[in-house]
Amino acid sequence: MSDLGSITWPPAPIETARLVLRAAEAQDRAAFVELLASPEVHTYLGGPLSRDRLERELPVVPERWPGSFVVDLDGAMIGQILLRRAPEHRRPAAAGRLDLGYLFLPRAWGHGYAAEACAAALDWLDDVLPGEPVVLTTQTANSGSMRLAAKLGFTEVERFRAWDAEQWLGVRPPATPLSA
Repeated sequence: MSDLGSITWPPAPIETARLVLRAAEAQDRAAFVELLASPEVHTYLGGPLSRDRLERELPVVPERWPGSFVVDLDGAMIGQILLRRAPEHRRPAAAGRLDLGYLFLPRAWGHGYAAEACAAALDWLDDVLPGEPVVLTTQTANSGSMRLAAKLGFTEVERFRAWDAEQWLGVRPPATPLSA
């Protein structure tokens, strides 16, 4: 992530009812290989990465950078939440805004873990960077991701064509502080 301001990274683990969001550790490497090489996970993301290449090139502690959370269930990684500043070359409505991304292993699908983990990451973000809107992009064909975006409070800004598919760009306005 290019800019999370003065946030100390990694933060203390974030606990939800069932999950822990934390920084990556060496024990997560095999799960990262599985996640990044999964054809199912990458159906709407341009295809999986080569397992052989990942095994050779992935660092001992992968994805350990500000904005990358491991989603942990009962001591094992089941997914990843990504919060990063959208690069300037993206859609004008997204440029410079914080972008939410998520990847979950297929065995974790259908249990509400993505909604629980993303909501926790967004709540954390609201606390550490108040006033920041967040964007999310997904293929319109990815019905699960479209439902999750709506559940998390993202509203459509635009649809556009990229990577040979229709894309959906949504925004979640910044949380409003409660009045005293």
